Amino acid sequence: MQLNGLARLRPALTLLCRGYQVTIPSEAQPAHLVPAADLSLGVSDERLLTALLDGSDAALFAMDTEGRVTHWNRNAERLLGWTREQAVGRTGLGGWAVRDADAADVGTRLLAALTAPPGPPGVTPRTAHEFPLLRRDGGRLLVRALTTAIRAADGRPSGVYVAFGEVHAQLAIERGIALSEALLGDSTWAVLVADADLRTVAANERAARAMGLTPVDMLGEPLAEFCGDGLDELECALERTLAGQPPEEPIELWVTPLDEGLGEDRFGASVSPPGAQRRCLLSGFLRLGSPTAHGAAPLGVAWVFQDVTRSRRAAQESARRAFRDSQLSRATRAAAECDDPIEAAQLHLHYALAGFSEHALLDVVGDAAALIRLAESPGAFHEVSTPAHGVTVRYAQGHPALQALERGVTVRATGGATRSGWATEYRWPDEAEHALCVVLRSRGRSLGVVTFLRGAGRRAFDRADAAYGEDVALRMAAALDLGGVAGDR
Repeated sequence: MQLNGLARLRPALTLLCRGYQVTIPSEAQPAHLVPAADLSLGVSDERLLTALLDGSDAALFAMDTEGRVTHWNRNAERLLGWTREQAVGRTGLGGWAVRDADAADVGTRLLAALTAPPGPPGVTPRTAHEFPLLRRDGGRLLVRALTTAIRAADGRPSGVYVAFGEVHAQLAIERGIALSEALLGDSTWAVLVADADLRTVAANERAARAMGLTPVDMLGEPLAEFCGDGLDELECALERTLAGQPPEEPIELWVTPLDEGLGEDRFGASVSPPGAQRRCLLSGFLRLGSPTAHGAAPLGVAWVFQDVTRSRRAAQESARRAFRDSQLSRATRAAAECDDPIEAAQLHLHYALAGFSEHALLDVVGDAAALIRLAESPGAFHEVSTPAHGVTVRYAQGHPALQALERGVTVRATGGATRSGWATEYRWPDEAEHALCVVLRSRGRSLGVVTFLRGAGRRAFDRADAAYGEDVALRMAAALDLGGVAGDR
C-alpha cells in the first residue's frame, strides 16, 4: 500500500469510510528501499485496498500528509469525471477538482483531520464538511464529505480519507432515515415492520397499544401471536406486498387483538377470547427493498394503519338504524292495506327478518294462559322442528319466552355455540345459537311473545337489537289486539 511515499508489508487492512478504518504499519520504509519480496506483498495489498475502495457505495479519495492524492475510487470518477490516472499523484485539489479561490480553504479543512485528537478506543472521529467540487466538464457539484485521519499503529497520522457524495443525495438519505425514525416514534399512525417471514422486527408505541402489548413484547413474534380474527386477510395483504403487488388504496381490516388468554379450536386455529372487541384498522402496506441492491429479495414490509373503529361503528349503526326505520315504515304501509289483523301482524314479522334474524316465531296467549303457535317466518334453517300452527307450545319452566311473558321484559339468550342440544332443549330449530324474546304488550296486557333466532356465524343480540325488536312487537301487538286473537295475561 502506498501512502505518503511509503509502502509496506501486508497490514490488517480495515477501511474507514462510514465507520471503516484503514491502518498501516508504523515501521514503514521508503518504497525504493523495500526488498523485492516485500514489494510484491505491498502490490498485493495495494490491489486489495483498491478493490475495497471501488466496492464502496461512497465516492472516496485519500490524501497523504502533504495533500497529495493517493487513492481515487470509481464512484469519485463517476461523480466528478476525473479518472484515477488523472487524479492520483496530484498535490492538492486546486485548479482541477476545486476552484483556485476555494483551494486553500478546502485543503485546510480536509487536512485538519490530521491534527484532530484521536477518539476513545474503538471510536474513530469523523468530521463533516460541505464544499463545492469541479467536474471535469466544468460544472460545479456541492458535496457533503466525511474526513477521517489514517493513523499508523503507533498513532501517528499518515494521511486522510475523504468519503463524499452529492448533498442532495445525502439529504435524501437523511430524510429517509429521519422519516423512518419519526414513523417508529410518536407518530399519529401505527407502524409495524415485519420481515420476509412475517415476524415483527419493529413497531411503534401506537401499534403496540392497538394490539394490547409493548413494542418489546412484539419483537420477533409472528403476527398470529397477537392477532386473532382477521389474521388471514392481514397475512394475505402482507404476502401480496412482499410479492410486489400491494393494495393500490388503503383497505379496512377488521382484526381482533389477542391477549395472553388466547385459545385454539379443535382444528388448531387461533380463537379470540370471549368479549374480545374487533378493531377496524385503516391499513396501507409498503414493500421495503434494499436501496443498494436492486432486484434483491425484499427486506420486509411495513404495515401502516390507523384505528378507525369508533367512526366505522358509528357509521354502521347509523346505516343500520336507517335501514330498520325504512323496514318499519314499509311494513306499516303494507299492513295498512290488510283487512285481516293477523295478516298485518305476520307482515310486520316478515319485514323484520331482513338483516336482523334468520327465523322468527309468534306465540300468543290462549284461553288457558298457555302459549299457542300462531305464525312463524321462514329462515335459512334446513329443517324446522316446530309444532303446527294453532297447537299449544309446551315450553319447559324457565324457558326464555316464558320469562319474557311473566316479567314483561325482553329476554336475550345465547348458548348454541357452547352447549350441545341447547336449541333442541328450548324447542327451537337445531341451528339456532342466539335468541331474542320480546313480549307483546297492548292496552296494559301481555298478548304473547315473538322470538327472533340467529344461527351460526351471527353475533348475539345486543341492546340496539332489543330496541328494534320491541318496536316490531309494539306494531304486532296492536294488530293482534285489534283482531282479538289473543287471550289476556
